[in-house]
Parts: sequence; structure tokens; C-alpha cells
Amino acid sequence: MVADEQSYSVWYKPYGVYCQGSKWGDHCTINRIAEKQLQRPCFIVHRLDRATTGLVIVAHQKSATAALAALFEQRQITKHYQAIVAGQFPAHQTVRSAVDHKPAVSHIHLTSANEHYSFVKISIETGRKHQIRQHLSSVGFPIIGDRLYGKDQQHALNLQLCCYELKFHCPISDQTKHYLLEDSLQLSLLNEHQMIG
Repeated sequence: MVADEQSYSVWYKPYGVYCQGSKWGDHCTINRIAEKQLQRPCFIVHRLDRATTGLVIVAHQKSATAALAALFEQRQITKHYQAIVAGQFPAHQTVRSAVDHKPAVSHIHLTSANEHYSFVKISIETGRKHQIRQHLSSVGFPIIGDRLYGKDQQHALNLQLCCYELKFHCPISDQTKHYLLEDSLQLSLLNEHQMIG
């Protein structure tokens, strides 16, 4: 757990953990993990893909769920992601191509690079399913480990995409909240030997 704000908490979701259960159950979800640890009701506020790591908010009251979900719907939560992509990414690029026939905007900034890979940070104006993965692949820079949209389907690494920062004005406390994933859980640009595995 990253932070406990009583009416909601912020968690690190690792690779492979779901945000939402299925008709077969929810024992492998971040929601169930939070519920077992805190012994409080837990409600989903927003989601990350199973393969994406990073910060997620879990609410503990229905009123908090509605208030926080409204922030996401109204695009009042700043979400920053980081990714490692194949190729030499330009200094900055904004991608505005639709996702599932709906408008989608991603702002992508180069942070560092080596001979074959680039470390980028992404902010999104919209939150479409697989938006970042589709946008980066569409401009020729697929995320390393992306077996769905990437060109290298056999890459040994997990998806190199992480939501590392959340910032918003909390409607419950009326305070600005800023959550940053600790460095050890963030991505880093690995050397060529590590990337190949």
C-alpha cells in the first residue's frame, strides 16, 4: 500500500494482477488484496490493464467511490506513465488518433535512450482501453514486452508500462493530493544485455 486516506487508499498494482474480477471470481484482484489487508469494504475507482504496473486508487465507501470516479470521468486527475519503447523516440510527440472510434490524446516525452531503446514519460488527456499501447505502436515505437500491439511478440520481458504518478484535488478532504511511486518500483532503462535477457 502506498497511502491510506481512510475513505480510500492508493496501491501499487504489480504485473499480472487484475483490477477487476470476472464471472469466475476476484481472488487475484488488487481489490481483493486491499480488502484482505485492510479489513474494509473495497470498491474499484479506476483500472489498469493486467500487464500494466503502477498506482491505483481503491475506495472504501460508496460515496468516496462516486466522488473519485467522477474526477476520472471529468479528467480532473493527472496521470503520468513511463514506458520503455523500441527505437529512438523523438524529443516530444503528441498522438491524437482515435481508439475504438473515440477521441484519444497522449503526450509523450523522451527522458533517455540507448542504442536500441527509449525511456519515455506519457500524460494522457483521455483514458481509453490500451490507449498508450496503441498510440506508441501506431507511431512506430511499440512498448517492450507488448505481446498484443508490439512487433516483437517473443520478447522475454513483461510489459514495460507503469503508472508512476497521480495528482488531484481530493473532493473528500478538499486538499491537493500527490502520489508518486517509489523509485524501486518505477521502470528504468536497462542495458542491452538485460533487455535481451
